[in-house]
Amino acid sequence: MFRNDGHGFAAEGYAGGGSRGALVAVRAARFPAFGRLIDSPIGDAVDRLAGSDLVVDLGARIGSREWFRGLLTCLGLCTVAGTMAPTLRPISFITELPMNAAHQEQARVLGISPLGLGGDTGQRIAATSAVEPLTDTPERPSVELAATIGQGDGFARVLERAGVSRAEAGKVASMVDATVPLDDLRAGTRMDLVLGRRAVKSDPRPLETLGFRARFDLKLAVERIDGQLRLKRIPIAVDNTPLRIQGRVGSSLYRSARAAGVPGDAIEAFIKAISQKVAMRSIGSDARFDAIIEHARAETGEVKMGSLMFAGITDGGKKVRMLKWSSGKRDQWYEASGVGETKGMMQKPVLGHLTSSFGLRRHPILGFSRMHQGVDFGAPMGAPIVAATDGVVSFAGRHGGHGNYVRLNHSGGMATGYAHMSRIIARVGERVRQGELIGYVGSTGLSTGPHLHYEMYRNGKAINPTSLKFTTVQLLAGRDLANFKAKLNNLLSVRVANGTTAAKVEKSAEADAKATEPKDKPKSKKG
Repeated sequence: MFRNDGHGFAAEGYAGGGSRGALVAVRAARFPAFGRLIDSPIGDAVDRLAGSDLVVDLGARIGSREWFRGLLTCLGLCTVAGTMAPTLRPISFITELPMNAAHQEQARVLGISPLGLGGDTGQRIAATSAVEPLTDTPERPSVELAATIGQGDGFARVLERAGVSRAEAGKVASMVDATVPLDDLRAGTRMDLVLGRRAVKSDPRPLETLGFRARFDLKLAVERIDGQLRLKRIPIAVDNTPLRIQGRVGSSLYRSARAAGVPGDAIEAFIKAISQKVAMRSIGSDARFDAIIEHARAETGEVKMGSLMFAGITDGGKKVRMLKWSSGKRDQWYEASGVGETKGMMQKPVLGHLTSSFGLRRHPILGFSRMHQGVDFGAPMGAPIVAATDGVVSFAGRHGGHGNYVRLNHSGGMATGYAHMSRIIARVGERVRQGELIGYVGSTGLSTGPHLHYEMYRNGKAINPTSLKFTTVQLLAGRDLANFKAKLNNLLSVRVANGTTAAKVEKSAEADAKATEPKDKPKSKKG
């Protein structure tokens, strides 16, 4: 009944081969009805379907019957899968509703605010059954309190926390703001309050007196006179005589100046000013420093230190004296002769990347090579353009292939140009500072896209802007020079600080002298 054909077992008289044919033959022998079904047309169709490839490679034999059959099979499966897919609904998000007054109050109660910011969170806890209410309590005639303005705190809010009614706190705040802006009151300012007697215990106590220091030279007092609140100004006398400290440099200028009483910020400004004229390493240990600092002393005893005003170094026969002088809106250090100097590099006029350098190049629009008298910075349309350094606007308007163009003249024969702007802010004759806005990036003129064409000239000749270091020398003359000399003479007439400060200076000088003595100094022999 079976034969071995080299590929497996096959049933005699049956077209199927291998194990599949043997299985069908066995079932046909055991079940006659199954055999008749196999011999019918239905069996032949099933056999052809079983022998066909249901998974057709759609990338091979494109256009054949098998390929179309595979395509129809794939489309049918996709259609069945699509009909069985669940319905997708958009997810709705519930936005947080704004809090009403009651909710805001509850959130404030549950929060934790430090004392430095007012500490007005929390609420009073209701009394328990262990508390026995009193039928009557004595009323204090007045209550003395002290309050402190916290960081970011409000003046009226501080008064309300102390027990002043909202209406009265707002009235007092308006009175104070008319004399000193409330924003000028520093955090940590202490206020002393006295609250008076009230008619009804449930009402807030009326404010009787309020006193605080509004400025270093001014104290404000609010008093209730004839039932009305009155504001009183109490000026505080202040001595603004500068503090002058001198001493020996020794082994370290910083340590010697600190030991003499010079604040750390003033020493840093001192070193920065002196280093403009002399190298710090070249200053000898026997050199003398001279520092004059802003100093204010109130009649109440408080002392307020300011910034450095004068810096001087005397090293043998060499003397360097630098005075801080305000030129326009900027403070600058000048020599005693009235000469000021600033060193550095030009500021980048726009936030962008360098797209074209200085030199000979092929013009992207004209199509031939020519000298590119500047550099190009790629930047987005509307990006701000600022002045590279201080100068005066000599031209602002349309300028041929430059489009919207601005030119600034600087000291020392220097000039800068800014081209292809979308909008010009600067005006002819206007004086601009370094970093001040003069226009916005655009693509006007001969331009293929938004960028800044930046030029620099020295005595009318174009130079490479990316490699220039500049030194600006400013000379005072006329009335400015006379005022400068007068201020210098007044500062130099200030007496050197004595007392403990002078003792510290001498002690520091002696210590430095001992530290610099050679350790192997020969001892003297007794006679």
